[in-house]
Amino acid sequence: MAINLFYAFMIKPAKFNHVTRLGVFFALNAICIGPSAFAQDFEVSPVVINFEVEPGGIATQKVLIRNHANTAQHFEFKLGDYEVDEHGSKKRLPPGTSPKSCSDWISVNPSFLELKPNEETEVNVIMAVPKSGTDTRWGIIYVQAATERTSLDVDKNVAAGVLLKPRIAVFVSQSPKSNTNWNGKLERLHEVPNARTPTLRTFEVQVNNTGDKMLEARVYLVLADVNTGEEKKYPETKKTMVPGSKSVFKLSIPKEDIKAGKKYALAAVMDYGHRSALEAVQIMIE
Repeated sequence: MAINLFYAFMIKPAKFNHVTRLGVFFALNAICIGPSAFAQDFEVSPVVINFEVEPGGIATQKVLIRNHANTAQHFEFKLGDYEVDEHGSKKRLPPGTSPKSCSDWISVNPSFLELKPNEETEVNVIMAVPKSGTDTRWGIIYVQAATERTSLDVDKNVAAGVLLKPRIAVFVSQSPKSNTNWNGKLERLHEVPNARTPTLRTFEVQVNNTGDKMLEARVYLVLADVNTGEEKKYPETKKTMVPGSKSVFKLSIPKEDIKAGKKYALAAVMDYGHRSALEAVQIMIE
């Protein structure tokens, strides 16, 4: 059913009931590019692991390591943390330094392995949650080649060469199923200049993850002619956000859709599933 912006948004931003349930896919934009990742001559799959262990419980998931090199390689696993600042930038940290760290709950078995050329094996990622672990936590497992390789290609005068240790980051999240604190808010919808694409009008809106779950925010624009009530929905942009984080979504609509002399209600709408109400914020444009 279409959202009637003219009647729903003329007074104030509104929420709309929604019953579509989305699965949580925890991925970080510009860091993870798919279910597996390559670093030079080895592969790791998956690079995103989501646990839903209840407090006091334990669970295991598997990660596949493939050696694509023509020589044997040793692999080791290191833990780490990261935080997301108010601008959406991600900062990697040592393990145990983030308030939302779950590095103390994670173990990898085996913690060190050797793979022959073109050999693959699975390792167990074990999540052991303490009884006090009722909130959402996250961290990183670095899968890295343990054998250091030297390269003198950059500077022949450097006797020791450059030590290369390729690694792949596996992002891990843990949130009990009993934790149902899904919540997100929209604010600050406004138009921004778009000199690169003169055929488009571009808008930004800020999304705040105000709950305690990984939020898969799907945001899209809906344009409504104030006089006729005719509406048009535009393609969505999707991001996954950690609890407490903020992110700016940039969305565009064709200039030709905004006719001269007409008045429109433009709404940014967010759907994050889990039987939650849609969130929306609106501005008037001409």
